[in-house]
Amino acid sequence: MANLEALKTKYALALKKIEEQGVTLQNLHLQDNKLFIKGAAPSEAAKNEVWTAIKTADPVFADLMADITIDTSLQPPAPKEQVYTVKAGDTLSKISKQVYGDANRYMKIFDANTDQLKDPNTIRPGQVLRIPAA
Repeated sequence: MANLEALKTKYALALKKIEEQGVTLQNLHLQDNKLFIKGAAPSEAAKNEVWTAIKTADPVFADLMADITIDTSLQPPAPKEQVYTVKAGDTLSKISKQVYGDANRYMKIFDANTDQLKDPNTIRPGQVLRIPAA
């Protein structure tokens, strides 16, 4: 007869992945001598990570029943576009480095502001630029 704690130990990596991947655990119990896991993953990728961990513990997982669905409402909201007011000495590269951590992404800012910028090398203090989400 299977023991709940023994099965939780066997599938510890999978249970850790469930937590790491933001899977909402709805059930975790012993049912018909099998570890029963029911949860909702925020994405297909998160679900796949959990299944990979399950198969690592036991490729046949005969002592486990897992029902993991996908609920995209669990995903964190996408970062919003922000605005930036140009200061003296700013360049698009400098702003890009500050916002994205990469000065070479300055064209992303330029492309989002072609309504007011004609040249990526010409910005003026006081201009309010849209900064797209990374």
